[in-house]
Amino acid sequence: MIPITILTGFLGSGKTTLVNHILKGQHGKKIAVIENEFGEIAVDGGLMLDAGQEIFETKNGCLCCLVRGDLARILEELVTTRKDQFDMVVIETTGMADPGPVIQTIMLNELLTSHFAVDAVVTMLDGYHLDRYLDGHHKEEEVYQQIAYADILLLNKMDLLDKDQGEQLIERLQTLTTVPVFTTTYGTVHLDKILNIGAFDLQRLQFDSPAHSHERQLPMVSVGIDIDGALCFDKLNRWIQSILATMGPNIYRMKGILHVFGEQDRFIFQGVHMLFDGQQDRPWRPDEERRNKLVFIGKDLNRNALIESFKACLVQSE
Repeated sequence: MIPITILTGFLGSGKTTLVNHILKGQHGKKIAVIENEFGEIAVDGGLMLDAGQEIFETKNGCLCCLVRGDLARILEELVTTRKDQFDMVVIETTGMADPGPVIQTIMLNELLTSHFAVDAVVTMLDGYHLDRYLDGHHKEEEVYQQIAYADILLLNKMDLLDKDQGEQLIERLQTLTTVPVFTTTYGTVHLDKILNIGAFDLQRLQFDSPAHSHERQLPMVSVGIDIDGALCFDKLNRWIQSILATMGPNIYRMKGILHVFGEQDRFIFQGVHMLFDGQQDRPWRPDEERRNKLVFIGKDLNRNALIESFKACLVQSE
């Protein structure tokens, strides 16, 4: 499977600088970079070998694709006409773009899922302006969304902050999410930290809930559930359908590992908004405690309702 990294972040956060590094750097990787032609375009004419084309090669052997709205079509074209020219894909979203639809585009297309797999969502943050985005009079909900979606956070422009300011920002981010935070200057990061890392892999899920600050109302919350006991599969199905129907639009990410009654394999799932993907995983190990671990990240989530309704799916509740 060809791994796809989704790069998101506000305009001016440093995404374009990172994309330029991918397209210019002598890193030895064969990467197809997909950009929205109506967003901020990183590519300058000096990088192009066959300018004027929708897909063109850059001088370091990477591919750049300028998308005019149809992401699925350009991915299909890449895999059918250029498959031997790249080993991984980076999709740069526009500044205010919700990465959810990009994930859905890939996961809902049978041809794409037979060739591609989402590897990670990487969010680039402007460290110099981050506090203003998070604390503004009308808090920038999109920033919270992009943090919620992220598997990796890149805190950029650290050269504009002193040591204490940088440490405080990292601590603040850790109250919102448990994913790794890498600090960067001029958008530069070792590509092995963000590409082909398997962060979106269901088998590598993290379940630690961040320590939320209750001093102010935040546009996003994380709800973690960690409960032992076997689940009734029929009740679980109905519960998932109910959650998607009532809370789906407000759920940015959800993921979990479940113990289903009568099954020797773990059941793993993840979802983005209304999209849900679940499957049987490896067998439970003899020394492994069969616990149900889930996390929901979104806005206006009713913690008690989620936990109590999930408990009702346990076999012993029948």
